[in-house]
This record gives sequence, C-alpha cells and structure tokens, in this order.
Amino acid sequence: MEKATRSAILHRASNKSYPVAVRGEGVWLYNSDDRRILDFASSSVVNLIGHGDPAVARALSEQAARLEFSHSSNFTTEVAEEFARELLDFAGPAFEGGAVFYTSGGSESVESALKLARQYQVEIGHDERYQIVSRRQSYHGATLGAVAVSGNQARRSIYLPMLREFPKAGIPYCYRCPFDCGNGCADCALKYAAEAEQAIAETHGSSAAFILEPVSGATLGAAAPPPSYAKRVAEICREQNVLLIADEVMTGFGRTGRNFAMDHYGVAPDIIATGKGISSGYVPLGAVIAQRHVVDAIANGSGILLHGFTYNGHPVSVAAGRAVLNRLLAQNLVQAANSDCEGSIASVLKDELQKFWTLDGVGDVRGLGLLWAVEFVADRQTKEPFPAERKFAARVYESALARGVLLYPMQGCVDGIRGDHVMIAPPAVITPDEIRWAVQQVAEAVREAMTL
Repeated sequence: MEKATRSAILHRASNKSYPVAVRGEGVWLYNSDDRRILDFASSSVVNLIGHGDPAVARALSEQAARLEFSHSSNFTTEVAEEFARELLDFAGPAFEGGAVFYTSGGSESVESALKLARQYQVEIGHDERYQIVSRRQSYHGATLGAVAVSGNQARRSIYLPMLREFPKAGIPYCYRCPFDCGNGCADCALKYAAEAEQAIAETHGSSAAFILEPVSGATLGAAAPPPSYAKRVAEICREQNVLLIADEVMTGFGRTGRNFAMDHYGVAPDIIATGKGISSGYVPLGAVIAQRHVVDAIANGSGILLHGFTYNGHPVSVAAGRAVLNRLLAQNLVQAANSDCEGSIASVLKDELQKFWTLDGVGDVRGLGLLWAVEFVADRQTKEPFPAERKFAARVYESALARGVLLYPMQGCVDGIRGDHVMIAPPAVITPDEIRWAVQQVAEAVREAMTL
C-alpha cells in the first residue's frame, strides 16, 4: 500500500487535511474545487475591507515595480513616511508629534512595544523599571516576550520554563463576573481596575508598562470591559509613572466601529500595538504607534532605538497598508462597523446575532462593532461549560464550514481548558442578505453540534 505524501509545510495541525484556497472576492473565499466559503470571521479577524480589492493589488504591484526593498538602517522611503503621517492622524490628536515603528505583524508589534516601554524608562532615568504587567486570560502574540505577557494557558504552558513571568491582573468578563454587580458595572470596573493597581504594586516600583486588549480577542471572545474600566486603568498608570500599552492588533482599524477600540472609552494610550487590520491581510504588516513623550525620551536621550527588524518599513508592505487605509476611509468602513449606528452593516449583524439566544447550548452573545463571540454552555442556568474533551466549538466550526461558513473557534475561555466559543467578525463589505444567510447556517451548525 502506497504511503500518503505528507505536506512539505509544517502545518498547525499535522493530522488535518487542509483545503487549498485559490482566490477571494469580497467576503468569499474559494478553494481549488471552486467551492465558495463565506468568511464570517475575516479568517482570524484580519480582513475589514474585503478580499480581492483591485486598488490594493495595484498599489502592491506598482510599489514592487518601483522599489521592492531597502533596509531601514540605510534609507527611508516616501511611502513609509507618508503612511506614518497618516497613521498618526488616524490615531488621533494625542499622537500628534509622535512616531510609528513598522513591523511584520501583531506579535512583532507587541514585542516592539514591550521593548520600547523598557527603553523609555531607561532613557528617563528609571533603569529599575522593566516589568510588564498584564492580565490573565489575555493573548498578545507568539514571540516569547508576547507569550510572557499573555494569559492564554493553551498557547503558553509548554513554554513557561523559557519565560520571565511578571504580575498579572484579572480581566473583565461580564458573563462570568466574580464580583457583586448589584450597583451595576461601574463598581465592577473599579474592582477590576484595583486588581491592575495591585498587580503594579507587586512589582515594587519596577513596572515599565501595563498592557491590555481594549476588547478581549480570541482568548475570551469579544469581552468588552465596563465603560469606566479603561479610564481608571489609565489614571492608575499615570499615577504610577507606568506606560499604558493598548494591544489593538485585533481591535484596531475600524473593527469595533471606532478607529481604535480605546476610542470607545475616551482614552489615548501611550503606545498602540497594531497588526491584522492595518493591512487587512494583504501583506504581513504591523505598527507601533507612540505618543510624542515616548519618542522624545529617546530622541532627546541616547538618540538610538535599540531595536529593529530586517523588514520593518518594507516598501511593498507599507504601500499596501496605505492603500488599505485609503480604502477604509474612502468607503466609510469605520462607520459601517459601528453597531450603534442605525442602518450600519454592523447593526444588522448585531440584530441578527440575537437570534442565537433561542438556541440550546448558547450561553452568551457578546461584542460590538464587527467583533462578536457566541459562548456555548452545557447548562444556561448554571453557565456550566461543556467538557473540554467534547470540543464543542470545534464541532460547530466543522459543521458551519460544511455549510459554507467560516468561523473562528476557541476553547478555554472559562479556565484555560474548559469553555467554548466561536468568533464572528466579517469584513465590513458584507451585505445584509449575506449576514442573514450566514447566521442561518451557523444556527443549524449549533443544532447539529448539540446532537453529536
């Protein structure tokens, strides 16, 4: 018997057979059999402008023909300079006079932000400040520094011997809030913020920064904090001379109906880490956006950024990112992603997702903008999760995929092991009819998973 040929790619799952994606158009992905799949999760919450945009492809091609690469230690480029100015404008008035450091994706952006925070503290005379305080049940990337500040148990457990661990605070999770919410979410916000303050205090003056996701990404599934939480955390950071880093890799560039998710709370962090939506997946790209005081500390100090990558500021990548931002603005996609705006495509998604409350197995439907999650439970009354070995979210994913809809399944939101949810985060170019059809297919997938 002839042995099956193994792929030359080290895939994420060696025991899985992957379909071959060949093209994308709008919200649709097509495989090699010309079967189309509605990308109801923007793959991994990446694409906001839609697949196959000819203007972005043209920008890539034109830049590659003109200049494909120059190293940032030797040259700058016009396209990188222009895009950086546009990014500072997009980030808001607080970033006037700041600067942008380009990366190849979200993990590199977080890693760069951590190192930038450390260098900032050294430059202003605080060599003792090096610890990065973060939150449990968070995710900040795959590089070792990013893994160290993450709280996703499944993605970090085997690497623990390699990591430097710093204090972690609790994370707002309204569906499973451990506090007495009798007086509303305002009390909870202060209690969660107090945990952040306590974690910073545990470093005994050696905190360089506090990092958070403005809205939880895949680990907890679109869990937004109480409105006053971010503002209180920002106050604590200022009081303690600790930089605030917002990980906007998943939430930035319009995904939640604002330019950046921190805009919902009226808070401008010292540093923003970005990825995913900055290029909508057309190229590997990320960026760190820093306020002026952070940049000035280095510019007026050593004058040397002790960090860099071969491909930071890659001309083709930043040309694509600039074209994506232009598309995002020209088509008013940030407004389209605002679920509080009547008639927006995000409001249609929000309304349609409420239909899931009627399904057995659904415990929570949460999110905002075009970033949503559906959490599944074995018992809605007690919120008891399904046994981990049942892999309920994965079953929903497989069933939905068979029906032509792509979701983003996750497990471990309850305690790192148990707790199933799927992310729903389509591109902003999706139509109301496509939303209704996809919701119908996902509902059928949940019903099927309940019988397995």
